[in-house]
Amino acid sequence: MFHSQILCKSLLRSLFLLVEISFLRIRETMTLSPPRISRSVYPRKVPSIAFAIGGLTSFIIFASLLLFSHPLGSSLTGYLYGTETTRHLEFHHSSSRDTSDPNPSPDSTTNSPPLLTQHRQESTEALPTNHVSVEKEDSVQTECDLFRGNWFYDPKGPLYTNNSCPLLTQMQNCQGNGRPDKDYENWRWKPSQCDLPRFDAKKFLELMRGKTLAFIGDSVARNQMESMMCLLWQVETPVNRGNRKMQRWYFRSSSVMIARMWSSWLVHQFNEPFSFAPQGVTKLKLDQPDERIMEALPKFDVVVLSSGHWFAKQSVYILKDEIVGGQLWWPDKTKPAKVSNVEAFGISVETILKAVAKHPSYKGLTILRTWSPDHYEGGAWNTGGSCTGKEEPLPPGKLVKNGFTEVMYEQQAKGFQRAVEDDKVGNRSKKMKLMDITEAFGYRHDGHPGPYRSPDPKKITKRGPDGQPPPQDCLHWCMPGPVDTWNEMVLEIIRRDMEGGGSRP
Repeated sequence: MFHSQILCKSLLRSLFLLVEISFLRIRETMTLSPPRISRSVYPRKVPSIAFAIGGLTSFIIFASLLLFSHPLGSSLTGYLYGTETTRHLEFHHSSSRDTSDPNPSPDSTTNSPPLLTQHRQESTEALPTNHVSVEKEDSVQTECDLFRGNWFYDPKGPLYTNNSCPLLTQMQNCQGNGRPDKDYENWRWKPSQCDLPRFDAKKFLELMRGKTLAFIGDSVARNQMESMMCLLWQVETPVNRGNRKMQRWYFRSSSVMIARMWSSWLVHQFNEPFSFAPQGVTKLKLDQPDERIMEALPKFDVVVLSSGHWFAKQSVYILKDEIVGGQLWWPDKTKPAKVSNVEAFGISVETILKAVAKHPSYKGLTILRTWSPDHYEGGAWNTGGSCTGKEEPLPPGKLVKNGFTEVMYEQQAKGFQRAVEDDKVGNRSKKMKLMDITEAFGYRHDGHPGPYRSPDPKKITKRGPDGQPPPQDCLHWCMPGPVDTWNEMVLEIIRRDMEGGGSRP
């Protein structure tokens, strides 16, 4: 194409030169001194004019054929106007909207195709961050932040239903348990500077061909694993290859395995007596990873880690073979604990991440999903907390602060940061990703089962005469529902890692 453009430009220059000569010859003919009426004048001039016009016509036809077969686009325009321009394609996103609108229009989101504009730029100044400039096929795009954006209503709805996925814990089957509203299923996440595509099960299976993805953590990790399985189940029915130690589902078409391991704290735990901590109380060695994870790790290619909520339960914290604290257990009230449950959580995150990164037989991708916010209002899960009647996300900017969520998230982020900055981790830190969902999902108080935790037709779903709410779940997520967005993010993180590309426009 480059050589064709040079040839075309040369032909154009010749064309313009020929036009100029032809017009000069015609002008000379027409501007001679007052003609003398003589029959010998026209025989000499007409052939000359005819030759010039004929040559010009032939050249124009030839050049036109060449230009149609090898269009020059902006290069031709640049030559004609004496300027050389660079061709840019920009995808203009309409993510910058009035954040006071609690119900963003789907027209300003991924429902509408991006507006494609073509223009000329005579400089290489940086474009605004919400424009993705495409100059060359091998240009490297800057990754956009997947975790800052807004929720928008998508009338297309979810990719599966509670009836089309057989692997769904009954407590998260909100529609099957009688929840009367279902708009909570239709809200999708839109990053501010790019799009987060709907989950593509075929794309996921192709990217992960021959590989294993493992979800490791507590019941919220199970919630995410079941969401992934429901999304994949729509294109292929997997084979159950699990056992008591680990759930495993195998997809024959691509040899992909989805696994789940239970690990409440991600670190070593035991119940035997230790120092002044008696039998029966769970002890956690905060500086030792869960040995079951370390044993299984070489079988995995991608690991999604999540934990935290069990640090609200009774446990004893041990660091360097010394009891340093405890949650809901501390026999000597006169002596303060050295480590709180919040600090213990941060230490556990650092411990597991460093252990995974330094494992000699694991070279895969490690994704740490941040703290999943609960939405108990008016109390805790066991003291009258409620999320009843929430039917849509909080409006932008109206996030209700939760002190415990904030400190747990902060300690988790610090633990992650300490791990990636450890000199002994080295380049392995590039394979450690923080999936920062906490703030975005703080807006989704509508996405929990609430009182719709079972199919029992006699269950209580409304407050009693004394105003007390019924027992409910405001921690786990309905399926389908907001939790499916986590797996859209997982797919995009895997795509960026394996394809080496930046954000999608």
